[in-house]
Amino acid sequence: MTLPGPLRRLVPRSLGGQMALLLGIALLVAQIANLALILNERQKLSLAQNQDPAITRFVGVAADVAQAAPEFHAAMLSDASHRGARFAVEKDSRIAEEERHSELEQRLAKVLADSGLHPKAVRAALGPAPARNAARGPDSPDRQLLRLAVARDDGSWLVGRLSTPRRDPWFATRLALGTLLLYLLVLGAGVWIAMRLARPLRDLTRAADAFGGRTEPVAVPVRGPSDLRSAIEAFNAMNRRVLSLVDEKDRMLGAIGHDLRTPLASLRIRVESMEPEEDRAAAIAKIAELTAMLEDILVLARSGRAREESRAVDLAALAEAVVEECRDLGDPVEFGDSGRLVALAQPMLLRRALRNLIDNAVKYGGTARVAVLTEGGEALLRVEDDGPGMTAEEIARSTEPFYRLESSRNRETGGSGLGLAIARAIAESHGGRLDIRQRQPKGLSATIILPLGMPATD
Repeated sequence: MTLPGPLRRLVPRSLGGQMALLLGIALLVAQIANLALILNERQKLSLAQNQDPAITRFVGVAADVAQAAPEFHAAMLSDASHRGARFAVEKDSRIAEEERHSELEQRLAKVLADSGLHPKAVRAALGPAPARNAARGPDSPDRQLLRLAVARDDGSWLVGRLSTPRRDPWFATRLALGTLLLYLLVLGAGVWIAMRLARPLRDLTRAADAFGGRTEPVAVPVRGPSDLRSAIEAFNAMNRRVLSLVDEKDRMLGAIGHDLRTPLASLRIRVESMEPEEDRAAAIAKIAELTAMLEDILVLARSGRAREESRAVDLAALAEAVVEECRDLGDPVEFGDSGRLVALAQPMLLRRALRNLIDNAVKYGGTARVAVLTEGGEALLRVEDDGPGMTAEEIARSTEPFYRLESSRNRETGGSGLGLAIARAIAESHGGRLDIRQRQPKGLSATIILPLGMPATD
């Protein structure tokens, strides 16, 4: 069943929250139903214990009086008037019309009929019992006065005044408080169980989000019910298998790279003596392109599992050094002033990523501007250019391996298509990301965003 929009927004999204909400609603409905049943049964029991004996006693006196001779009526009524009851024959019922209690009258008429008595009229009223002495005040708080009357054949009325226990006025309040306390206790236990079940799932989710196959996985503590424990153990085992496959891939690529470098170097030596000179230069350039592409592929494959040790690095100093290297090679690169900004990083990999961004900016935009910033607890290494930029679709595909805007496949004009892919992989291996955006009115902004491993200093 699909809930309406406003109600759907109130439903928690987490498993623990939904379990707690469902348990709370179910318990609330059950407790309300239980409270209503108890109150109803208590009311019936109160009537049976407090009022029914008094009505039965009055009907018994009325039956005895109806069967006795008139000269014995006064003695019988006097004898019956004890233990909180008074009986007398009066000219009227002594019950005003506004005092009449219809439910009591119906019950009184039924009991009279069951005893074989069918009076012309019955009257009943219920009110506070008078105090036994003036010092206790006008009313007795724990008693109530039941006034009953039946019409006789001669026009007089048999009137009874019977004191009965009052129903406990605080019973409903005490019952409601007890029900609420029980509800809170059971709900608290249910919420605790729900949170205990949901906690291993949250650990599992965090570990899955943190593990990208590039760093050591977070071992999820094995806890919870048996099915959750089995799922967590399977997840930890899967992470170990993934890491084993990645390590095997790295070893395989390293062996391939080593095997390919040797024949390429040997081929270049042979080509250098080739004639004519134009063909020799073209062949050497092609071999150099293959060698550079091989290096890019190996860097991309190994960037996520680099063996370089992470250490505290001054990002501003690192960026400035890369900019100076590019300037020495004749690239038009500017570096914005930046304060000292320290983060945990692998400097060689980070230099490679930043150099790739600068190369792209110079190649497509003519110039590059480099800045090191901090924003929201993260370090930003930003490279901007004033080139034609890219469309949204091109930006989305720009970090895919071997994707190039220039389709000639010429390395001098389009590169290998691995520069941005390598930069993204290096950023992700540091727990960060690569953000590429179109600048207005033209140009592109490529930013390596890294978490700060230690506070920045000036």
